[in-house]
Amino acid sequence: EQKFIIDELKSRLNMNSTNSSKPPSTDGYLKPSPKSRRIKSGKKPGKQPGNRGHYLAQVENPDAVIEHIPDKCIGCGKDLTNVETNGMIVRQVFELPTLNLNVTEHIAKKKICDCGTTNIGAFPIEATSYACYGPMLKAFVCYLSTRQHIPVERICELLKDSYNAPVSAGSVVEMINEGALGLNDFLIKVKQLLKDSNVVHADETGLRVESSLHWTHALSTDNLTLYDLNKKRGKDAMDDLGVLGSLNGTLVHDCWKPYFKYDNVSHGLCNVHIARELTAAKETSQKWASKMTQLLTDTYYLVQEAKSNNKSSLESDQLTTINKDYKKILKIAHKENPEVVDSVKRRGRRKRSKTYNLLLRLETYQQEVLRFATDFNVPFDNNLCERDIRMVKIAQKISGGFRTTAGAKAFLAFRSYLSTATKQEVNQLWALQQLFFNKPWMPNTLPSDP
Repeated sequence: EQKFIIDELKSRLNMNSTNSSKPPSTDGYLKPSPKSRRIKSGKKPGKQPGNRGHYLAQVENPDAVIEHIPDKCIGCGKDLTNVETNGMIVRQVFELPTLNLNVTEHIAKKKICDCGTTNIGAFPIEATSYACYGPMLKAFVCYLSTRQHIPVERICELLKDSYNAPVSAGSVVEMINEGALGLNDFLIKVKQLLKDSNVVHADETGLRVESSLHWTHALSTDNLTLYDLNKKRGKDAMDDLGVLGSLNGTLVHDCWKPYFKYDNVSHGLCNVHIARELTAAKETSQKWASKMTQLLTDTYYLVQEAKSNNKSSLESDQLTTINKDYKKILKIAHKENPEVVDSVKRRGRRKRSKTYNLLLRLETYQQEVLRFATDFNVPFDNNLCERDIRMVKIAQKISGGFRTTAGAKAFLAFRSYLSTATKQEVNQLWALQQLFFNKPWMPNTLPSDP
């Protein structure tokens, strides 16, 4: 018992972002060197020979043209006013225009018909009150808040300094809430498209809302993103989201047990999570962990090579060899980690080391761990959803949390909208402008397979 506690405390002290699920921000000054699975191309960093590169090119029709004509010779001082031009050099300066709010007055005139009916001219949709902000400004405010994660007070400061626009903090919040209400149809469409997807990634993370812990649940494909807020983390919260129970494809996740309660889908596990835990096991002199890491890495490269050759699967003999080697490594692992039998019966679950728990997980979910090798639509990791959910953590890091549940849900609705637009190569600011013109952009029914 005492040895188990000591080993457990040692493993906790040695945890960092490479051998656990701790975020890189907790590594401090002892941040380990990053490692990548990328295959080296052999090319030098930077622009490659023969590549035209990227540069600021001149435009054919500039907004303004200013001529600079010499009036006297810099050599002898002669007047050049009547001398003909025999050449020119053109330079273009790209500059921000002078910024200011553009105020448009709308006048609805009245006319009385012979029948006595009073008729009033129709206001455009953006003219909602005596004096109000337009759709373009509202879209820009929501872009600054939900995409650039700028706090409300600083948005007000930015608008005052750049546009001389006296927008209050309350107005900013109202604009965000107004936009979120217009996203209901979009969210319904995304849910339906996710249900029809062959591969869906899932993840969840904690979020401070109204000074208490809530959970953000995220579902992702290559072209769709959906966020939802719930006080719960488990299956009840996922059921409330209303997507996972209707899936027919593969669900990729980090092996959190509640996901396995959905037996209507196949499951694929994030091997980056597993690789980090194997790294932790290697640091405690577990020889089998190095072998398993190497097997997963080699299999990953085999899959990449097969994909590059336009193959849809590995050869059957390759899969047979991979599965045999996998089981051999597990046998070695069991020899290195014999199960301890308690001499005294104890209530509850028996304590096991992290390494032994990892071993049992690899043994139980061998098919799910190797799903990326048997189905090329399934990726090696769950990085897609983890990247999507990182935006929520960035927002929390900046603001510390959300004061209201409505504010948190509004933010997540916008993040679903903007992330999906980005994946489908739609300009985010344009999509927000469409939203405030009451014509929200809708995602295309694109295939979700990688």
